Amino acid sequence: MADTTFDVVVIGAGPVGENVADRVVRGGLTAAVVERELVGGECSYWACMPTKALLRSGTALRAARRLAGAREAVTGGLDAAAVLRRRDAFASNWKDDGQVAWLESAGIALYRGQGRISEDRVVEVAGPDGTTTRLTARHAVVVATGSGALVPDLAGLREAAPWTSREAAAASEIPGRLAVIGGGVVAVEMATAFASLGSVVTVLARDGVLPAAEPFAGELVTASLREVGASVRIGAEAASVHRGADGTVRVTLTDGERVDADELLVAVGRTPNTQDIGLDRIGLKPGGWLTVDDTLRVEGAGGWLYAAGDVNHRALLTHQGKYQARAVGDVIVARAKGETVEDARWGRHVATADERAVPQVVFTDPEVASVGLTAAAATAAGLRIRVVDHDLAAVAGSALHADGYEGRARMVVDEDRQVIAGITVVGPDVAELLHAATVAVVGEVPLDRLWHAVPAFPTVSEVWLRLLETYGR
Repeated sequence: MADTTFDVVVIGAGPVGENVADRVVRGGLTAAVVERELVGGECSYWACMPTKALLRSGTALRAARRLAGAREAVTGGLDAAAVLRRRDAFASNWKDDGQVAWLESAGIALYRGQGRISEDRVVEVAGPDGTTTRLTARHAVVVATGSGALVPDLAGLREAAPWTSREAAAASEIPGRLAVIGGGVVAVEMATAFASLGSVVTVLARDGVLPAAEPFAGELVTASLREVGASVRIGAEAASVHRGADGTVRVTLTDGERVDADELLVAVGRTPNTQDIGLDRIGLKPGGWLTVDDTLRVEGAGGWLYAAGDVNHRALLTHQGKYQARAVGDVIVARAKGETVEDARWGRHVATADERAVPQVVFTDPEVASVGLTAAAATAAGLRIRVVDHDLAAVAGSALHADGYEGRARMVVDEDRQVIAGITVVGPDVAELLHAATVAVVGEVPLDRLWHAVPAFPTVSEVWLRLLETYGR
């Protein structure tokens, strides 16, 4: 067994693991990453990049059809084969040569295979060629293994070989009929994409559409899905699943109704990829989320083990994982060099934004862009709030952006501190409004100061002024 020593060993070479290793090396330490699949991880090949590529063409076509002068030039529908080819390009055709080259250029060592913690600060890598390499970390081991799709214990479901987000993102053909179990982000994004590409889509949303978002977001997305031909069944719950000899998937609902489809997508949540990384060897439970302290050290592991990204269950989003990765890499370097750890709120070595300032875009049509707390979450957190709503279509820039523009904006104000606790905006192309909202929430910019942030006219960003006017300051 080969034995090699590094300052830091990272298990998982997705965006989070890559960024941890990069920060460590930039800080003057050595780092190795262990990857059992493709360098670049879920986001690059089965999530963010390919799914947004699947969605973009349909969104662009609908945008053209919403605008007089452009709609007259549209003479056909989407070319599904061309969309899939574009998706393949954004997934690098499921080859990681470019990502591997980046690791090499950054001075990060790569070990392919299954990494398992065998003892304190030691990771054993079972390589694809049958060899085992022992990696010893002088300072820290970081778990950045992410999460996988949750497949619930539903009668017949696993035997029916359902799609998860991975199979949907990498689909080589467009099914004639697609049933979707779930109403969250993955469910509605993939329902939008495949309806645009010609599938007859049925969404079985037991808990509603986008249940964690502001209620109007789910309402507008539901209306849009129905407009493109999808059937959205709020409250529908699957009782059993069976795939027949002809390939048809039959989903029986709890009320006895049956939904037939050519493929079934299950999108009901995520589960941590911690089942086979050796947690039991250090007294932790395999298969569970890893609980971390403010500097993302795993609790109960002696101070040398960190967890960043989905696996710690703080904010299951690629950009938040990369944000955590920067904090983890920097705090490991600080501790290794005996430097001061900045672990106060908004300090360099903590991921404070995970608490109440997480930005997210749902790339449906309309898009849902949000940051911070919803009105319900703010109330549950004990804040004294005022909710301010505005019709996005009433903004001059929106009317120019698209004929018949529909959308809505909500500002949740923390009345005691006179700052914004959360923003949600729903409408075509609102994703580009989000970072301004994020800066306002993270910076805790007082409402009186926001009056001096003048939005250009005529842009959709003028909604900021309208929200402040509605608030009445």
